[in-house]
Amino acid sequence: MTAQTSTSDPAAQQVTLHTQGTLPAPCMAGRDFLSNLDMSSAELRTVLDTAASMKRGEWRNVKPLLGLSLAMVFEKASLRTRTTFDVGMYQLGGHAITLSNQEIGLGTRERVSDVARNLERWVDGVMGRVYLQQTLTELAEHAGIPVINGLSDMLHPVQLLADYQTIEEELGAAAGKRVVYIGDGNNLANSHIHMGMLTGSSVTVVTPLGFEPNGAVLQEALRQGADVTLTNDLSAIDGADVLYTDVWISMGQEAEADRRRKAFQGYQVTPTMLDRLAPHGIFLHCLPAHYGEETVPEATEHPKSRVFDQAENRLHAQKALLYHVMGGMKPRW
Repeated sequence: MTAQTSTSDPAAQQVTLHTQGTLPAPCMAGRDFLSNLDMSSAELRTVLDTAASMKRGEWRNVKPLLGLSLAMVFEKASLRTRTTFDVGMYQLGGHAITLSNQEIGLGTRERVSDVARNLERWVDGVMGRVYLQQTLTELAEHAGIPVINGLSDMLHPVQLLADYQTIEEELGAAAGKRVVYIGDGNNLANSHIHMGMLTGSSVTVVTPLGFEPNGAVLQEALRQGADVTLTNDLSAIDGADVLYTDVWISMGQEAEADRRRKAFQGYQVTPTMLDRLAPHGIFLHCLPAHYGEETVPEATEHPKSRVFDQAENRLHAQKALLYHVMGGMKPRW
């Protein structure tokens, strides 16, 4: 990628790309992104490098998605996913349209396959934040345009792109770093295991009995020789490079709230727990935080916390993903 620095006004220097013609070739053009494993380690490296470049301002005023549209399908409420995909499309020259489940009724008002066949006639990509991974699989099977997983019950791959961008900013290359995930073995835990497979980081999931990550995800990681550990021993936190947690009660699990709160006693991330990390260690949480449950405000505001940097990186990482999936597509009009 060719870059230049303006010297006409040293007080306001900016690094910008020469022209759109110097952009890197999209490495996942036209492909679905339902899982972090839908990209290779080399493609992940390209996306993270692009995200870092975008964050440095090197893509300012470059509009590689000009004339393209993204349909954003939401079965679940959203702050970060909706805002960052919407703003990201705008900054890259494209347009995003938000479709709530009240408007679509995936699988109830209309078949998922019919929704897919409609959307592919109007827009250039779909991002879905849904309850079931199967919904995304069906959308991808029936739509001839890229489908991006903005969250499902099984995985949260776009979040992990931002997470590893943050890890690299703070700690350098992820390979060999010890990432400890504590709490519910949910979609975040599954995606952390996938990222360990791609980056060579060491991933430890600390969770109570009965709340482990998906067995197939764990078995595949072990089969491929990934450094993944499953335990309920809280001493695994000691000396970690990264400590990560998520809510104990996800959307749709409210009926299990009392049982889950009881099971996760002792797993709350506090400042005292952060003191057990390596001196350079950092704390991450994908947000929203349920303070008083999986963590406390004193942890997200702790000097080791990079929670809000992590939230910012949702914008940069997803812009990079959007470019590498949708870049090079021709506008329909």
